[in-house]
Amino acid sequence: MDEADRDGDERGAVDDADESDVNDEGSSGGSSASSSASKSASTAPVDGDADADAEIDVDAVLSETGFDPDESVLTRRQAEVLALRERGLRQSRIASMLGTSRANVSSVESSARRNVEKARETVAFAEALAAPVQVSVEEGTDLYDVPKQVYDACDAAGVKANRTAPELMKSVSDAAGDAVQGREVREPLLVGVTASGRVQVRRSAE
Repeated sequence: MDEADRDGDERGAVDDADESDVNDEGSSGGSSASSSASKSASTAPVDGDADADAEIDVDAVLSETGFDPDESVLTRRQAEVLALRERGLRQSRIASMLGTSRANVSSVESSARRNVEKARETVAFAEALAAPVQVSVEEGTDLYDVPKQVYDACDAAGVKANRTAPELMKSVSDAAGDAVQGREVREPLLVGVTASGRVQVRRSAE
């Protein structure tokens, strides 16, 4: 074998060794990634969190926030799902943790959020009933006339509203939604002012 052939054989041997090293490294990396994924699946990491291995103890979260299933409008499962969702976990991850399907988690979350909205509405209704100042704003009223109506009622009740006239008009308009068009009140409204001066706006039931 001449010198050129020997050089070619040596270069081929080096290339084969390099390829073998790359394959070994790739296999090792794949094994490591698989191991990491398996480890991740056994924990409850916050999606997108810098600490991917941080676990969430949902029981501790509910305990810290004072959740009481006997007093809450939420079931324990609804509270668990909301707690995990508020901490950034995806529905699919929560389903894996709870041993159920993503569709079921989605359904539980929807029911939980509806219950929360109902609870907020109940609280708002109770506060409106107890408000010392209640002003009925009739259909067809000019929005610019509402602040005077509210301030006059507050003066009579000895309550001070914590809104300027522009702020009050904006609060009424925002809360009323399509019940206010431009400056016109198109549906009856109830503007309440609590003893602390907080303004509440509710659309009157038809």
